[in-house]
Amino acid sequence: QVQLVESGGGLVQPGGSLRLSCKGSGFTFSYYGMSWYRQAPGKERELVAVITSGGSTYYPDSVKGRFTISRDNAKTTVYLQMNSLKPEDTAVYYCKASYSDSITYWGQGTQVTVSS
Repeated sequence: QVQLVESGGGLVQPGGSLRLSCKGSGFTFSYYGMSWYRQAPGKERELVAVITSGGSTYYPDSVKGRFTISRDNAKTTVYLQMNSLKPEDTAVYYCKASYSDSITYWGQGTQVTVSS
C-alpha cells in the first residue's frame, strides 16, 4: 500500500523557519520525482518545489531563495526547508510522488500557518 505521510507543519512567526518532511512507503522511492504543493483557503493548489529522481530541483519565483527541497533515498523521505516565512505562505502543504503522468501519489497534507 502506497503511503506518503507529511509532518513538521505548525504555527510560526513571520521571518521564521520550518522544515517539512514527507516519508514514502509502498513504492520504489528513488525512482520517483518528488514535489511539494500548497493550497491556501479559496485558492488553487500551487507547485512549491520539485526534486527529480536525479536530484535536480526547481522552484517558482514566489519561494526561490527561501525554500529548499531535498531528498534522502535511504530514508525514503523528502524535505522542504522553509526560511523567511511570510503570512502568504500560510497553506496546507502536500507532497507528491510522480513516476509518470498517470502514476502519482499524494500525501494527506500538513498545515503551515505564518502569523504573529
